[in-house]
This record gives sequence, structure tokens and C-alpha cells, in this order.
Amino acid sequence: MRRTAVTVLSTTAGVVLLLSLKPQHSPPPPAVSASSPAGASSAAPPSAAPHAPGNRTGTFTGDVIDTRYGPVQVEATLAKGRLTAVRVLQAPSDRGRDRAIAAYALPRLTQEALGAQSAGIDAVSGASYTSEGYIRSLQSALDRAGA
Repeated sequence: MRRTAVTVLSTTAGVVLLLSLKPQHSPPPPAVSASSPAGASSAAPPSAAPHAPGNRTGTFTGDVIDTRYGPVQVEATLAKGRLTAVRVLQAPSDRGRDRAIAAYALPRLTQEALGAQSAGIDAVSGASYTSEGYIRSLQSALDRAGA
């Protein structure tokens, strides 16, 4: 009887402590700008600053990253050093579940990358391997661009 009372009291105290924690709210992500044309795909840097890494324009293909569920590869389009589009060239698709995860995660990863203007983004929950492959491939494309 005494053990039951101690257990109930401990559980109640634990629940009260958990409920008293305040969630930390992060600021909303920056808005994605759609002012750049999505079809910008010239591979040559602009003539005004051919060697300026932060001012590159073109489409750059990332490395193929082999994940546990299949390869992931992306292509990044930059205009004057700004990331304007990310296109997925390869994604895990052998099974229905792989296709479902890719359909859910890849648009979110793309939106985050465009908002962050980098590959420094968080993985999508439930799509860890695909997210890691996406992030690594995007980083390799940005490295090729010198961005």
C-alpha cells in the first residue's frame, strides 16, 4: 500500500513538472523569394565577376550520395550567388515506402534550403537517411559553385 502511494505521488509530481515546462518557440523561417526565374541554368559565371565565389550564376550538380535506402542527388541553381532552386535528380524509390518518404521529405528539404540559402538545414523527421543524402549532395553542389 505504501509503495502504491509513493508511486502515485512520484508519477503525479513528474507529470506536473513536465506540464510546467514551457516550449521554446523559434522564430518563423524567412520567406522564400520567388523573384528569380526558375529556369536560370547557364553554367558560366557572370562576366562582371568571374572568380567571385559569392556571385556565381549557374546550375551545379551535387555528388550522388548512397544512403541505406538508395542514392540521393540534387542540382542547385544559383543566380548572383543566391540559391534560387534545388532539383532532385535521384531519390530512393525502390519501394512504396521509399517513394512516400521522398514525396514527403524532399519538398520540405528544398523549402528549408531555399530559406536558409545553404545546406545548413535540419533533417526531416522520419527521413533521416534521405535528409542526410540531400544535405550532403546539396553541399557538394554549393562547393562546386564556390558558394
